Amino acid sequence: MTQTHRIPITDAEIGTDTEPPTVAAVHHRAESDDWLVFCHGLRSDKSGSYEQRCRRAVEAGYNAVRFDCRGCGESDGAFVASTLETRLTDLHHVVDYFDPDSFVLFGSSFGGKVAFHAAAADDRVTAVATRAPVTTAGTFDEYRAAVERDGEWTFDTGDRIDRRFFDALDRHPFDDVVSTLSVPVAIFHGGDDAVVDPADSFDAARRLESDVCLERFAGEGHRFSRAGERRLLDRLFGWLEWADR
Repeated sequence: MTQTHRIPITDAEIGTDTEPPTVAAVHHRAESDDWLVFCHGLRSDKSGSYEQRCRRAVEAGYNAVRFDCRGCGESDGAFVASTLETRLTDLHHVVDYFDPDSFVLFGSSFGGKVAFHAAAADDRVTAVATRAPVTTAGTFDEYRAAVERDGEWTFDTGDRIDRRFFDALDRHPFDDVVSTLSVPVAIFHGGDDAVVDPADSFDAARRLESDVCLERFAGEGHRFSRAGERRLLDRLFGWLEWADR
């Protein structure tokens, strides 16, 4: 059973609007007290592979939640205003809306960075799993150079980022996660990823002081093949049987 919710972001700046912006979230219900919340990537949304991941989570006994950050998918807001900090705020409101006693976070790409920083600040998180997580600001050096030169960067989809994106990114270095995070971590990364360097995940795994499971998926890029996605889910839920029980 699934149900879509509109969750107000009550502490967002609303400007001339009379109502706070909302984010769209889908709850895949399971008859348990276990929860798994999914965070999508920079220019992604809650559709596509996240629906399959949520169905698999329910099969494993988890209430699963996927949602669109502001500026993405079916949520309110402009993409250009969507920073790491706004995404952390959105995630916080989504979790508080469903109010689980504890939960696991899964984040993909930039959503992995969101998941890491959220977990480091929320005692309710029992484990963090990521796929090709962003763990260094260097991932965006090309975009930063363009923003410093031109004031903004426009993707081929028309979505834009500006200095707000990098200002927020710089306020949240991965060092903050390293010094704080204590729950088990899983990192899955495609060996042929040309977007987020797999070496970054190996470096992050070395630096983290919690238990870390790191798997390199040979032949997979930043987007996994269908076979790679099936392997990812098998590995994820096999690991969670140990990490979250």
